[in-house]
Amino acid sequence: MLTTTTLKVLEPSELDETLALLRREPVNNAFVTARVQASGLDPWRLGGEMWGWYQQGRLESLCYAGANLVPLCAGPEAIRCFADRALRQGRRCSSIVGPARPTAALWSALEPHWGPARDVRPYQPLMVTEAVPLDIPADPLVRRIRKDEMDLILPACVAMFTEEVGISPMAGDGGLIYQSRVAELVGSGRSFARVENGRVVFKAEIGAATAHACQIQGVWVTPERRGQGLSETGMAAVLRYALTEVSPVVSLYVNDFNAAARASYRRVGFQESGAFMSVLF
Repeated sequence: MLTTTTLKVLEPSELDETLALLRREPVNNAFVTARVQASGLDPWRLGGEMWGWYQQGRLESLCYAGANLVPLCAGPEAIRCFADRALRQGRRCSSIVGPARPTAALWSALEPHWGPARDVRPYQPLMVTEAVPLDIPADPLVRRIRKDEMDLILPACVAMFTEEVGISPMAGDGGLIYQSRVAELVGSGRSFARVENGRVVFKAEIGAATAHACQIQGVWVTPERRGQGLSETGMAAVLRYALTEVSPVVSLYVNDFNAAARASYRRVGFQESGAFMSVLF
């Protein structure tokens, strides 16, 4: 019996306990919840480890440690334990990302050892909606990307990622991991785009999906078509898919300096509800 505070790597036998904790904050935790549900906490399928912090024998906090380091439901003592383990293990992640408060605390502990980061985005508004917009028409040309259209969608995904993150996802391993993730989204029917003359001019994905909430990611409009309303009508179309086929709540997070995107999302019904933070290496 665990009687004080303990940190351990969670195992498949602790799946129900883990999911119960994640359900406390279903919108904040959608990305990790989706990974946990798909993997059953098997480390190979999870793509990393799930660290659990126990207090008086009860699981109270989590930290996903894979390509991203993601602290969830974590107070100061749990953050100290997560930071200690991360320092002992050494940096294996390409980013630290998650709800702003625990992520900022974790980065504060790790920065003297892992810094400087390539980029720190301390305030990324989390935006949420539960309704299809009534005054923005859904673009009828936005559709699911088919499995045989990887060559069509991949260049747009690479352009979006490079613009957003500042480096190409094709670096390092030649893009194998990134292409696999794009293929996973296409194969699961969660990749959407408007295609004109054989080119993607708008795209977005439902990146994480649970029964309680899903998260839209990778919203992108080709540069020469920006300012024409494609992002709003395109998002209205993706929202219709998400709310009718996936989950009752849709979220996304956006850089605070991207005023145009924030305004566009507000016009289709998103409201700010908290914030995320990202530390990019």
